[in-house]
Amino acid sequence: MTSTTASYLARRGLQLVLVVFGIAVINFFLLHLAPGDAAQVLAGEAGAATPDYLAALRKQFGLDQSLPMQFVVYLRNLATFNLGYSFRQGMLVAELIVQRLPATLLLMGAAISFALLAGSALGVAAARSAGRAADTLISTVALLFYATPVFWTGIMLIVVFSVWLDWLPVGGMASIEKGYSGVAYFSDVAQHLILPAATLGLFFLAVYARLMRAAMIDVQGQDFVRTAVAKGVRPGRIGRRHVLRNALLPVVTMLGVQVGSVLGGAILVETVFSWPGLGRLAFESLFQRDLNLLLGILLCSSVVVVIANILIDLLYTVLDPRIELG
Repeated sequence: MTSTTASYLARRGLQLVLVVFGIAVINFFLLHLAPGDAAQVLAGEAGAATPDYLAALRKQFGLDQSLPMQFVVYLRNLATFNLGYSFRQGMLVAELIVQRLPATLLLMGAAISFALLAGSALGVAAARSAGRAADTLISTVALLFYATPVFWTGIMLIVVFSVWLDWLPVGGMASIEKGYSGVAYFSDVAQHLILPAATLGLFFLAVYARLMRAAMIDVQGQDFVRTAVAKGVRPGRIGRRHVLRNALLPVVTMLGVQVGSVLGGAILVETVFSWPGLGRLAFESLFQRDLNLLLGILLCSSVVVVIANILIDLLYTVLDPRIELG
């Protein structure tokens, strides 16, 4: 690792801490402005919502303290990497996140990889046949995927591939009742992953396809490409080394911007497919008013987004050596 890269990572690491701290503060006050709390939810479920019972629950959860005091306690816990305790789940928030985070990262990674590879390939194909039937077909299909709500796409995929054709499982992450292990387990997880990853990836595939098409057409008209053609460089080499690598830069930029959107879309997808990830856990904690758990999930999500953007910056230098880390 060069000194420039080390300096850059150190600076971005400091920015990560400041950004995550700011997000944590905003999330804390936004969530506490909403009416209701975990004590009311638990008391309602128990059918014993008496004032004394509510007061006892609020004291147990620390909700009887003033909001500034709760904020001080929250910051003190963050300083010691303590995300608190989920009274609704009966576990430490950090343990719950560690259990669910791999499933969400697997879903996000599969969806982004599918969207980026397939979208870029379709964009290249559309650019090479610009103005012809193939270009029109690809653009129409991309627009259709972009305009279709994610949850509707997921339901339709379930109906077609799980109900009608019976090719893929309906939901979940694995067939727990079959007790698979080793290669059989990974194969089972892969089968469960196909539909949710495709559902989440199809929307972003449309974005990357349209963006890659526009970028390819723009780069093909640049002076350095015409110069390479005039020098007699092989078309395949021009396409790979000059056009494609430069056209990927705006696509990678969009990828960095959309990491947060992918994480947000995972909430819908995980709910539809009963995928045991952070998105589904956040959805449940929101309705249960489990603020400690929800704050922990939001904090973890912000860290994932910031780290992803740092990796995107590093990827720029690989795609285009002219770009230097500031």
